Amino acid sequence: MNATGLRRDEHMERLKLFGLSSPALMLVMVILVIPVGWLFYVSFIGADGSFSLENYERMITRKSYGRIFWTTFEVSLLTTGICILIGYPLAYFMSQLPPRLANLCLIAVLLPFWTSLLVRTYAWLVLLQKNGLVNNWAISLGLWDEPIKIVHNLNGTLIGMVHIMLPFLILPAYGAMRAIDRDYIKAAANLGASPRRAFWTVFFPLSTPGLFAGALMVFVLCLGFFVTPAVLGGGKVIMVSMKIVSNIELFVNWGAASALGVVLLVLTAGVLWIASRFVNLERATGGGGH
Repeated sequence: MNATGLRRDEHMERLKLFGLSSPALMLVMVILVIPVGWLFYVSFIGADGSFSLENYERMITRKSYGRIFWTTFEVSLLTTGICILIGYPLAYFMSQLPPRLANLCLIAVLLPFWTSLLVRTYAWLVLLQKNGLVNNWAISLGLWDEPIKIVHNLNGTLIGMVHIMLPFLILPAYGAMRAIDRDYIKAAANLGASPRRAFWTVFFPLSTPGLFAGALMVFVLCLGFFVTPAVLGGGKVIMVSMKIVSNIELFVNWGAASALGVVLLVLTAGVLWIASRFVNLERATGGGGH
């Protein structure tokens, strides 16, 4: 077969592949590209219906918007940090268990997904309120003398968000740890490394891609969180998603809400881009056992 025939066959194969993938491409276009494009378009529409930058100018001139974005990133960072402190040791403990016990622990980690997010949030509201179970038990145990305010503030918001986000960190970290070849640890021990040194010089570096993937997932999800901070924050912890809802429900200002959504989307993309400069995201999301 000559070169012309090969090029023709290659062209036909590409057309067939495009035809097979066209339904998926159309689906992505309908559910992703068009809505995001509409979001960008509406964000540039002013109150009089004409093209304007007033929605973005408002975010620059009003300090309240800066505080909202600061609160959003603060809550997201704190939630991610607490999830790392709790989730990494738990994932390490699970990775050291026999497969049967590890699977049972994994089921326990996945149990919260079987309950509605709203139900879990209101359950924490019942537990943490002034006359809730946590205050009553703490007083009966003598931890403090009178009920303290654990909900409708930053503390209650963090407790609820950590509970909801913790599985998203444990699962990729546990997957990366399970993929680590235990012969590496044995080799480190044979070379004279203590268990602690073997952990920090061998095990921990190999598990960091899974830990980083989980932390990044938790952080990005927290940026757009709405239900938990709205319920447990009591209106005192205002995040970007809550401001978007108020712009639509209270002020019926789709332009301002869309501009907030665009800025949050750009900031999230920026976080992912910065993360990609330090860590290979493809390797992180694929595990770190090799």
